[in-house]
Amino acid sequence: MSSKITLALDAMGGDHGPSVVVPAALRYASANPDCSLVLVGQESALRAYLPDKGLPPRVSIRHAAEVVGMDESPASALRGKKDSSMRVAINMVKTGEADACVSAGNTGALMATARFVLKTIPGVDRPAIITALPAVEGRTWMLDLGANIDSNADHLLQFAVMGAELVTAVEGIAAPRVGLLNIGEEEIKGIESVKQAHVLLQNSGLNYVGYAEGDDVYLKEGLDIVVTDGFIGNVALKSSEGVAKMIRHFLSLEFKRNLLTWAVALLALPVLKNLKNRIDPRRYNGASLLGLRGIVVKSHGGADQFAFEQAIGIARKEVAADIANRITEMVASQLQHKASA
Repeated sequence: MSSKITLALDAMGGDHGPSVVVPAALRYASANPDCSLVLVGQESALRAYLPDKGLPPRVSIRHAAEVVGMDESPASALRGKKDSSMRVAINMVKTGEADACVSAGNTGALMATARFVLKTIPGVDRPAIITALPAVEGRTWMLDLGANIDSNADHLLQFAVMGAELVTAVEGIAAPRVGLLNIGEEEIKGIESVKQAHVLLQNSGLNYVGYAEGDDVYLKEGLDIVVTDGFIGNVALKSSEGVAKMIRHFLSLEFKRNLLTWAVALLALPVLKNLKNRIDPRRYNGASLLGLRGIVVKSHGGADQFAFEQAIGIARKEVAADIANRITEMVASQLQHKASA
């Protein structure tokens, strides 16, 4: 891999498209001279958000005529829109023109297209989506977050292996602590696939710490990764985002209640600002699609400029860590471990 990192950005994806992606790319490129960004999308739409002086250094445009709608079916996007900004950006990763792709577009279409174009790593049945969540002890990584609505024990083991390698590469934790999400910590609890995954993880060679409950994702010390299926993981993620927004809303209402609460709010402003930053979902924007023969990062569809920059940063960090090849090697090692067990 060259020292210069090139990222392909699906500039038409998400709820806001180029109005967010273009300014985010310009600011990110300005602050990161080792990174080149390619804005992929309808050129006329992209240029409308560029400064009068045109493209700055290390930012370029790749024209793509079509756009995948946020409510479009994955099959329709895959079969009918081969010149979409999403498809072209992923193709650039396939051909080596880009080191990674970032998109805020339709999650189902992104997963289907990335899986079709890039293929999965040998030994991985299903790619998984992972992101970091704020916790009392730094942050906790969680997967799967929506790529697979049902997963068997082998899939959950694969998620754990991939997640552990990602956290090792990105966080520098030699043996990240892995927990399996369940409705209790007792051995007798849980559905059959979770119980079977529990046994596989105990014999995996990973630093498996046992079952984790929902509140452990945010509160339990000694936990780096939480593994679950995509249905439960996505519900948990969206629920946590909703709780964070509700807390901010209630605090705002209470501090605006009367002159006294306004005064208290002014005194508490530094604390409130720090709290907002710690639980702000935008700071954790950017979920990685693990298990592919290439790096693809999914931004939240409603991301603003700041949030989209965070997703670009995650892609850059994963490229620098050579995460796709590291996961390939880790999965191969795990297959050998299972074969010899």
